[in-house]
Order: sequence, then C-alpha cells, then structure tokens
Amino acid sequence: MTANSSQVRLLVITELFLPTKGGTAVWFDEVYRRLGADGIHIVTADVPGAREHDTGHPNRVHRLRLRRYRWLRPESLGMYGRLLIHSAGLAVRYRFSAVHAGRVLPEGLVGLIVARLLGKPLVIYAHGEELTTWKEPGKQRVMRFVYRKASRVVANSAFTREELIKAGVDVDRIAMIHPGVDVRRFRPGLAVSDLRERIGAVGGSGLILSVGRLSRRKGFDQVIRSIPELVSRGVDVHYAIIGIGEDEEYLTGIAHALGVAHRVHFLGHVPMEDLARWYNAADVFAMPNREIDGDTEGFGMVFVEAGACGKPAIAGAAGGTGAAVVDGVTGLRVNGESLEAVVGALYRCLTDHELAARLGEAARERAVGELSWEKVAERTGGLGTGTS
Repeated sequence: MTANSSQVRLLVITELFLPTKGGTAVWFDEVYRRLGADGIHIVTADVPGAREHDTGHPNRVHRLRLRRYRWLRPESLGMYGRLLIHSAGLAVRYRFSAVHAGRVLPEGLVGLIVARLLGKPLVIYAHGEELTTWKEPGKQRVMRFVYRKASRVVANSAFTREELIKAGVDVDRIAMIHPGVDVRRFRPGLAVSDLRERIGAVGGSGLILSVGRLSRRKGFDQVIRSIPELVSRGVDVHYAIIGIGEDEEYLTGIAHALGVAHRVHFLGHVPMEDLARWYNAADVFAMPNREIDGDTEGFGMVFVEAGACGKPAIAGAAGGTGAAVVDGVTGLRVNGESLEAVVGALYRCLTDHELAARLGEAARERAVGELSWEKVAERTGGLGTGTS
C-alpha cells in the first residue's frame, strides 16, 4: 500500500527536483508527491520557477540557494553546509522516520549525518553514472564509504546494482526500483498533425525522435549519420531532437556536413504539455547510447515515456538501458558504436510497421502494468521505514 503522511514522515534531501530539468528531478517529484502530504519534507535547490511549482504541492518543499564557489575546497563545501544546517534543523523539529538522499554526494553524506542524529534509516539513490565516472580517488573513497553506511541503496537498474556490489555495498541492502512514467500524461492518441507540419514531416515521411541532454554518450550523432543511408534506401525521414547541451554545435556540424540539415530539427526545450505529443508524433524513439570514458546511461526514463505513448524505442547496449528497453519486446538494443547497427534498427522500425506496432503495444502495456509512478511509489513506500 502507498504510504501517506499519517504512516511515515520522511526527510528527502535532493538538489534535483522539479522544476529543474531532467529525469532525476521528475522522478523524485512524482514519487514523493504520491507517498504523502505534509509529512514529507523536501530539502532542495531554489531555482527559477520554484515558487510557481511549489504552490499547492502536497509535500512541504524547502528551497535553499545552493551554489558552488571556486575558491572553496571542495567547491561544493557551501552546499554541504547549507544542506546540513537546514536538514538537521528540520530533523530535530519533526523527528522523521527515515532520511532519503537523492544522490550519494553531497546529499548522501549530509543525510548520513542527519540520520545518525535521528537514529533512523538512511536511503540513498544510485543512478549509475556516479559509480563509473567519478575518478578522483578522494571522492571515490567518500562515495564508497557513504554507500556502505546507508541502510538501503536504491539502484535504478541491474547495471547500477552490479556497480554498487563492485563498490562493496552489501547485496542485501540494495533495492532495485526502476524510474517510472505518468501514464495519464504520456499516452497514445494525442493530436500531432501541427507538430509534424511544423518540421515538414508530412505525407509518408517517417519521424525519428530523441529526447535528452545533447551529450556525446547519448548517440544522437549516430542517428544523424544514419539519415543519408536511410534516405538512400528509400526512407523519407526527419529527425527531431528535444533538449539542450554542450554538443549542439557538434551535432549541427555533422548534419550540415552530411547534407541533411533540412531533415534534422533541434527543438531545444519544449513545453511540458507538448512533450507527450512529440512522442506521439514520432514513428520511433532513438537514443543509441554508448559508453565514453566510463560515462554511460544508467537507465533512461525517456525510453519509458516513449513506450507509454505506444512507440518502439532503440537503445544502446551500454549501461542499464536493458531495464528500460526489453530487447525484441518493447524495442531494440544495439551497439551504439556501430553505425551499421543503428541504421539497421532504425530501418526496421521505420519500414516494418507490424514490428513497430508490436513493440510499441508491448511497451505501452509494460509502462502501465509495471512502471507507472503509482507502482514506483508503492515500491518506494516500504523504504520509508527501512523495513523492506
């Protein structure tokens, strides 16, 4: 049964929380608003749009100015101090049943101190990327120490679970909980003709969609490189990318160099009410991620959002995407480093309509049956008392 404010009182410490962009911020907002009302206190960053977002929020949201200062060592020392002082004050006042930390650092270390102060359980979320990319020895030592001291660690995928075990976390203290999706917002059957007309994907044109930060490991460059080959095989295709990031100039350059800039559409951020419509507008969702210098995809909530809209997804084989895309069932997983493999998967989904429909239908069924935020909240609720 989903917890409520009369059953459990939680202190949740997370820098990432809506309206901050990104899947992690969505995850925490969606789950904790379903777990209870003002018995759950969220300590998070003050960001533009926070006041409007927090108005009417079922949780009690405490916003702090969290900044990094280059002259401090570490630069995030000020963040640690603010999070600790405010969280400890709330802990003394409200006597929470458990502390949940959105990441191992800085939130997990702060949460460990507060949980010890309360004598209550500490739950830390692990996302995968921190375990494979944090190379600095001192930071690694602190990360491993905090993970090992937590009462429970939430792994977003089997990949992350294995990385936690490698880091020395007791397997019995790892709870695997996948992120979810709002199946009422992300659903099939939404109006899309205006969106396709906006980018010229009309008539019999196929439309590939990607959503995410424009970073190299996402594999958006491989999708752009696939377009000339798809066109040469007779597929009239357009590619829409939602998101911003450091790779925008790089990706734009590839599109122009290959002569397909008129088929590649960088949409930046889109209004939340339009995001589900863009998934509906697409024929296939693609993020053929790959590992670069240890940086990899821990799960990929966007795959589940696409699936909830009844769309097949193409994912890379690296990282934890196997938890989000069941290969051959809800989509296709390929070697993201192989352009041939990416082209082949895109061609299949764009031309084999029976396959695409079957994958999309299975993805929708899985999203509703296993990965709705209500289901995720139920799995998370037991962690509130440290009993599961």
